[in-house]
Amino acid sequence: MRRNFSFSINEYYHIYNRGTDKRIIFLEPYDYSRFIILLHLCNSRIPVDIEKFLREGRSFPELINIVIDDRLVHIGAYVLMPNHFHILVKEINENGISLFMKKLSTAYSMYFNKKYERSGNLFQGIFKAKHAEKDEYLKYLFAYIHLNPVKLIDPYWKENKIKDKNKAEEYLLDYKHSSYLDYLNLERNENKILNISSFPEYFLDKNFGDFINDWLSYQEEALGKDRPSQK
Repeated sequence: MRRNFSFSINEYYHIYNRGTDKRIIFLEPYDYSRFIILLHLCNSRIPVDIEKFLREGRSFPELINIVIDDRLVHIGAYVLMPNHFHILVKEINENGISLFMKKLSTAYSMYFNKKYERSGNLFQGIFKAKHAEKDEYLKYLFAYIHLNPVKLIDPYWKENKIKDKNKAEEYLLDYKHSSYLDYLNLERNENKILNISSFPEYFLDKNFGDFINDWLSYQEEALGKDRPSQK
């Protein structure tokens, strides 16, 4: 898919992709953990060899504690769903997003294909991207990404709005495969993936109600032409 824009330094982008033919790309908890570690390790110009680290006896927490000095992008939010993912990034180096996504997609595809004895493309073509050039859209994306797991317990929440807010909030608090918990100031190793200071201050001090309000307010402004495609 040819994009109608080029990535620019200091601009924000919504990056997403799904499994080819909508296939499941995270079959068990270890798969999610592997991708999350790659979010960290692939964000560098240094080649990634997780298998070497694991042969050396390093644990996943140790890998995520590796200091990345020269990041390709700054990550502000992410979520992994069974058959797709969303990442909100800021371009900080020329071709940083493209290199990061190439490394991430290749590394995870190689791992997945070897583990599950398959071949061919794992993802549905080149990654998709949307430019978040307006504050309203950026707020919407931040909420949209973090609310995405609600779909797993309420498939029609986007169309019908969230009916049981308490149940949805409790589910998100138990969902470990996103950056939602990192914005609740919980101590966990995964917060090293993010560069929160590189994103607007209104990303801070958010609660569940704020996510819903930001998502709803954008929906009601009839800016649907900028929405990411539904998955």
